[in-house]
This record gives sequence, structure tokens and C-alpha cells, in this order.
Amino acid sequence: MTDLVLLDVSDRVATITLNRPEARNALNGDLLETLTQTVAGADADDAVDVLVITGADPAFCAGLDLKAVASGDPRLLGSAPTPKMPVRDRGPFGTLTKPLIGAINGYAITGGFEIALACDFLVASSNAQFADTHARVGLQPWWGLTVALPQAIGFRRAREMSATGNFIDAQTALEWGLVNHVVPHDELLPFTRKLAADIVSSNQPAVRRILATYDDGELLTGNDAWLVEADVSKAWFSGGQASDLEENRKAVMERGRAQA
Repeated sequence: MTDLVLLDVSDRVATITLNRPEARNALNGDLLETLTQTVAGADADDAVDVLVITGADPAFCAGLDLKAVASGDPRLLGSAPTPKMPVRDRGPFGTLTKPLIGAINGYAITGGFEIALACDFLVASSNAQFADTHARVGLQPWWGLTVALPQAIGFRRAREMSATGNFIDAQTALEWGLVNHVVPHDELLPFTRKLAADIVSSNQPAVRRILATYDDGELLTGNDAWLVEADVSKAWFSGGQASDLEENRKAVMERGRAQA
């Protein structure tokens, strides 16, 4: 049997590939269960600093397998959050401690779109397309699409995407702020892994604490988010984690000169 999810760990980067191409990587219970376990395992792996998620061509993920939904598979229907679940634990992957980059190689539709939105940021192939077709198939999202999509592109564009079910291409996704980069299809993984390597070269405790602060701030008003950041900074200094600052500054300057 073909592995439903492929995992490659190299240079402290875990590349996770949805591998059900004959079904456009649509999520049945087996694939979702294997995917979430693989992501959790990579996040817990001391040999990994950054996670990259992509799909086996030609699609990233076509969403939930509607036959599996119709059968009532509890692994799909039971993945919705409960009122007692902390906000950061909601969504397809729950709380992750390490950066997750989405390398969107093709169609990211409905549940697949929600997986993309669960990433810290996205790199799109020129072949990528995005759509929220929940309303077209008669479903409601439960992995936070109505929260994460307007955060990414604004409420009016999000409402349009959800109400029409229309697809947007990679260039439109870039213009709307949904993705950070669009690259030729054959450059998608090399480009994304280069970004991952840039993250690996940073101070890992600092990267993880800053991303966690972003997560904390998303749940608050602007004023309270400022105060959370200030508290985190105070704890960081008092905990002795702000060490080797001068050496780090010199390395940053050298890197800046190289990138200029």
C-alpha cells in the first residue's frame, strides 16, 4: 500500500507530502489521521526546526473526501473544536511549536484551503488555485476558515470567496496577501526549502517565542496585544535568554551585506 503521507527530514527541515494523488489528496479518515500524526511527530522531533507541507501533484488538497463525510467517519466529523478546547489547539493541527510553511503546488480547496490557512505563511506554485466551496457542496467550515481567511485577505474578499465558491489563481492570491510568494512550479520546493533554511539559521527559541506571541496577539485587542508582547520581552530578558547579543548582531550585519 502506498504511504498516504511522505516524510523527508533533511538539514533540520521536515517536508511532509500528502500522497493520495489519485484522489487529488482529498482527506479521508486515514489520510487526515496519518497527516495529523506526522505533523505532530515532526513538531516534536528534536532534529527538526521547520515544517513544510505540500501535496503530491497535481493538487495540494481537494478538501474532505465527501464519500467519507457522507459515511459519518468520526475522524473527520470529530475534528471540530469544542468550547473547552483552547483556541490555539483548534484547527487541523492544533498547537505547533515550530514554523509551518505551506508549499501550495496545485488546487487548495475547502478543507485543503483550511490546511493552507493553518500554516504560518504560504509559497505558491504558479499552478496553485484556491477556493472555498463549502457553500457549494452544502457544508460549513469547522477548522477556522471564517476566522483565518478574513485575517489573511480581509472580510469583503473572504465573504466573496465563501459565497461564490469561485477560484482565485496564484497571482491573485499574491495580490490579496494570501500567499507570500509565487514561483514557477518546478522551483516551489527548492524556494520553500531555502526559506526554511533561513529560519533554521536563526535563533530557534527566539523564532518559536515570536511566532507564539503572534498567535497570542491574534486573540486580543490591539492594546492588550501590545502588553502581551511587552510581558514576553520582559520574561525573555529576565530569563537570561538574551545572550551573545553582540556576536549575533555582527552575524546579522554580515548576512545583511551578503543579501544587499
